Amino acid sequence: MVTIGMNYEVREGKAEAFERKFALVLEAMRKLPTHVHTELFKSVGAPGRYLIVSEWHSREGFDAFIASEAFHRVTDWGASAILASRPRHEVYGERASGAPMGRCPVAHAVR
Repeated sequence: MVTIGMNYEVREGKAEAFERKFALVLEAMRKLPTHVHTELFKSVGAPGRYLIVSEWHSREGFDAFIASEAFHRVTDWGASAILASRPRHEVYGERASGAPMGRCPVAHAVR
């Protein structure tokens, strides 16, 4: 089991659009056998800051999803000018499986 923390900064006035896109991403994830559970958290003290906490059976399952056509079909962060900066992903829980801990490479740059 691995948990991915995905940090997003959303441009002012784009929170609703981001949340709609997240709902589409969540719908796509729910169809995958490697996905366990995902939650979206919104910062109270910093408008436009979000954290997505996503549990997966394996890191490979997460990596395959963010590299997939299904993921890219439902996200167009850059084209919609939704994000203020590149997403930052943090991986938790891999140490137990022998894989190194650390930052998750961002497979989907702001487009």
